[in-house]
Amino acid sequence: MTQRRPLIAGNWKMNCLRADGLELVSALVAKAAEKGSLGCDVLVCPPATLLSDVVNAAQNSAVQVGGQDCHAETSGAHTGDVAAAMLADIGASYVLVGHSERRADHDESSTVIRQKAIAAHDAGLIAVVCVGETEQERDLGATLPVVNGQVAVSVPDGASAKNTVIAYEPVWAIGTGRTASVAEVAEVHAAIRAELVERFEDGDEFRILYGGSVKPSNAAELLAVADVDGALVGGASLKVDDFWKIIETCA
Repeated sequence: MTQRRPLIAGNWKMNCLRADGLELVSALVAKAAEKGSLGCDVLVCPPATLLSDVVNAAQNSAVQVGGQDCHAETSGAHTGDVAAAMLADIGASYVLVGHSERRADHDESSTVIRQKAIAAHDAGLIAVVCVGETEQERDLGATLPVVNGQVAVSVPDGASAKNTVIAYEPVWAIGTGRTASVAEVAEVHAAIRAELVERFEDGDEFRILYGGSVKPSNAAELLAVADVDGALVGGASLKVDDFWKIIETCA
């Protein structure tokens, strides 16, 4: 079986002013330095306003930095947007695309997300492509068709395990305190894996993260599930001790 190195990613969303963000990343960098060897890759995705400061604070450390979104175009009249090349230029190495909040709040389709992932790849970034079903879709028994459809369209043909990570985040479990059961997570991650293996030569090497109210109390159980190769952490990533406890489950 392919040995996939876990990835623990923290999505700060629209949180933290400059002082808060610097304090958070500095504490994380210090913990990583003290630990020495980590059992996983560590990523934080701060708001765009903090990217430069966070990149500088994390320089030469085990903490990698990513953007929360990018535009599909390389430049142009797109007020308020950020190009993937701009993220790479500032020192980011990853970018989230297709987060459920972008899909819902900005009506982003899987086609748009595929275009963003291509832009990320062209800029030399690793795209973290997010997929997941709503509560209504799960209640209707449509989870697998919805998620497989999102993977099929959102992940471009040029994707590989080196430039793409998949994050499964059931929308109904984000910020609600609800967490998918181990059986539910296993079923969806297995379906995503099958889709990747069918499409890509290195499909078994892609990392698939679970995201949805991941916290210290449930991280070990979730990360022990087959085909769960890490976590996309929301609220718990804003508390360095909680985020670090999740990272330590990979030791």
